[in-house]
Amino acid sequence: MDEAESFVPFRGIKNDVKGRLRCYKQDWISGLRAGFRILAPTTYIFFASAIPVITFGEQLERDTDGKITAVQTLVSTALCGVIHSIIGGQPLLILGVAEPTVIMYTFMFNFAKSRQDLGSNLFLAWTGWVCLWTGMLLFLLAVLGACSFINRFTRLAGELFGILIAMLFMQEAIRGIVDEFGVPGRTNPRSAEFQPAWVFANGMFGLVLSSGLLFTALKSRKARSWRFGAEWLRGFIADYGVPVMVVVWTCISYIPWKSVPQGIPRRLVSPNPWSPGAYQNWTVIKELLDVPVVYILLAFVPASMIAVLYYFDHSVASQLAQQEDFNLRKPPSFHYDLLLLGF
Repeated sequence: MDEAESFVPFRGIKNDVKGRLRCYKQDWISGLRAGFRILAPTTYIFFASAIPVITFGEQLERDTDGKITAVQTLVSTALCGVIHSIIGGQPLLILGVAEPTVIMYTFMFNFAKSRQDLGSNLFLAWTGWVCLWTGMLLFLLAVLGACSFINRFTRLAGELFGILIAMLFMQEAIRGIVDEFGVPGRTNPRSAEFQPAWVFANGMFGLVLSSGLLFTALKSRKARSWRFGAEWLRGFIADYGVPVMVVVWTCISYIPWKSVPQGIPRRLVSPNPWSPGAYQNWTVIKELLDVPVVYILLAFVPASMIAVLYYFDHSVASQLAQQEDFNLRKPPSFHYDLLLLGF
C-alpha cells in the first residue's frame, strides 16, 4: 500500500477492487479444478470457525441472560463468511467471534440492564444501534484509507496481537473446563445431575473429552511424518484428522447411558430459532425506534471502541496473511475488506 493514499477518499478501495477483479475468475477456476482436494482445507476451516463461535456463543448466552445465544453467533458468522468468501478481497480470512467482542457485548448488556428506561428488553435494539454506528465508522475508515497506517506496525506487533487472541482462546477453554465442575446458573440445583458426585463425574468426563480431543487432533496434524501406516492413510489423517477427531470424541460423549442421569455430560442447549417466542430475536429492527434518543447517541461510544477493535484486528490479520513466508501471489485487499466488514 502506498503511503500517499492514506487520506485520498476511495483510492485504496478502487485499487483493491481492481486487483481483485484481475484474479477473481481464476480463483473460481482453480477451486473447481482442485476437485476433492479442496475438501481438506474446507473442513478444517469449517471446524476452526464453528468451534470458537459455539464456545463464545455459549459464553454470550450466559453473560447476557440468554439474549444472545450460539444460534445467533452461528448464523451471523455463517452469513458473514459466505458473503466474504464470495465477494471478499481476501476470501481465506475467517470472520468470527473473539473474546474482546464478547467482553464488549457483556459490558453493553450490563449497562442496558442497569438503566430503567432501557433495560434488558431493549438490549438487542440498542445493540442494533451500536452495530449501525460501528458499520458507519468502518465505512469511513475504509473510504479515507486508514488501512494504509497498518504498514507502520511491525510484524512483532502483529504476532503479539495474535498471541493475545490465542491466550484469550486458551483462557476461555480452561474456564470452560473448570465450569464443568460447578453448577451452571439458571438451573435447578436439586436435579440429579447436579448432585456433588455427579457434578464431579461430569467435570472429570469433560476433562477427559477435552484433553483427548486436543491430544489426538494435534497428533493427527503430524501424521505425514509418522513411520507407520500407508502413505495414503497418513495423508488422509493429516488432512481430515481434526474434523474426524471432533466426530469421534463427540460419539464417545454419548457412551454413558442408562444409570447416568440425563445431562451428563452437559451439552450446549440450542433453542429452535423457529419456535414460538424465539422469533423476536430475528425482528429486532422493529424495536430500533423504541430506543430513547439519548441512548441512540450514546451508542456511538461503544461503537467507536468496537470499530477500533475491528479495524486493528482485521488489518493485523490481513497483514499476517500476506507475510512473505506464505508466498502469496494475489494482491492484498485491506481497504475493500474493511469496507465490506462495515456492511
